[in-house]
Amino acid sequence: MSSKEIGKWYEIVAREYIKSNGGRILDANFRAKCGEIDIIAGDGEYLCFIEVKYRKDAKYGGPEAAVSLSKQKKICKTSLFYLFCHSLSEDIPIRYDVISISGEQDSVSIHWDKDSFDFI
Repeated sequence: MSSKEIGKWYEIVAREYIKSNGGRILDANFRAKCGEIDIIAGDGEYLCFIEVKYRKDAKYGGPEAAVSLSKQKKICKTSLFYLFCHSLSEDIPIRYDVISISGEQDSVSIHWDKDSFDFI
């Protein structure tokens, strides 16, 4: 599998994980000129903008370490565009999460870091 195919596969794994933990998938792979958001989900009262990161091992740091400040800024900017496109108020409670997946396909570890970073 190519790295792009691997990424898509783990995004599917993440969506299933969200659903199995009470979340609702609202959108996936939302793209704008300013960036992309892997998953947009509802979790309780929150509208969650979720970045999915996968690492086979922790040799270069865990998956969550790959969400740089630059990536966070792009996600935040794209989230505002999502709110605008869907006529949603900026006053609704939103959250920026990271789902970290590590290990091999037959034995993965998944961690949903809710409220992983603030709006930048």
